[in-house]
Amino acid sequence: MNIMKLADHPEWLDQAANWFANQWGIPVEAYRDSIQMSIEQQDGVPQWYVILNDKQQIIAGAGIIENDFHDRKDLAPNLCALFVEEAYRKQNIAKKLLDFARTDMKRAGFEKLYLVTDLNDFYEKCDWTFLTTVQDDEGEPIKMYVANTL
Repeated sequence: MNIMKLADHPEWLDQAANWFANQWGIPVEAYRDSIQMSIEQQDGVPQWYVILNDKQQIIAGAGIIENDFHDRKDLAPNLCALFVEEAYRKQNIAKKLLDFARTDMKRAGFEKLYLVTDLNDFYEKCDWTFLTTVQDDEGEPIKMYVANTL
């Protein structure tokens, strides 16, 4: 398996944007624009990452954006869109991807990353800590986690 920072691999822009859009039901243009921005500015936010299997297929991915649709704009940047294809789950792939993003963001000068989730107990296993409850863009409470960069 190969973890790729999409800013370093612009040839994957369209395929990755389509993959993220298929996983999350968000228009492909949103992902394409954000990934394109990461390619143009290389470091900082946004950033996008994918993991390829031996057949060069995307099996997992995640992004770093300023705010993942919640009311705490001061808690940034946010890890978002983490997804691992079902056939590849329970193989520590998500943790490897999370750690890769944390290391990359440390190199970019960030000390902390945040994320919002409705999952229970998953992120604790990946060395993230529950921080607080925030309101999503629809006014619903959602859990926020924090992790130091590596």
